[in-house]
Amino acid sequence: MASLNKVFLIGNLTRAPELRYTPSGTAVADLRLAVNRNYTTQTGEKREETCFLTVVVWGKQAESCREYLDKGRPVLVEGRLQTRDWETKDGQKRSVTEVVAERVQFMGGRGGAAAPVPVPAGESFGEETPGTGEDDVPF
Repeated sequence: MASLNKVFLIGNLTRAPELRYTPSGTAVADLRLAVNRNYTTQTGEKREETCFLTVVVWGKQAESCREYLDKGRPVLVEGRLQTRDWETKDGQKRSVTEVVAERVQFMGGRGGAAAPVPVPAGESFGEETPGTGEDDVPF
């Protein structure tokens, strides 16, 4: 049986990207993305709901995100969903579902042109996981 884990999102950053490095020196950026959904209820009332997502970007693409992106900037993210579980130092079990980016495209840039961030050939995203924090998501 075939399966597919693919996500496409367009949204705005709620804060500047946070860049860290794994012990082996691989860059990893944490993007917080707000994605809006507009809809009309059965009574005709227009509504909007916002979904806040964490996007994890690896390697040179992570460094480019930190260098060129800031709070409020619109981006297109192509990636996959990943769920991770860990245990805090005090023994509490934690779980998080996040988007692991394969491609981040900057939108609304200089002159309104979109600026793609290339994925380097042979680059592996999501292979290394930084250490866990006590109460926070381990990034």
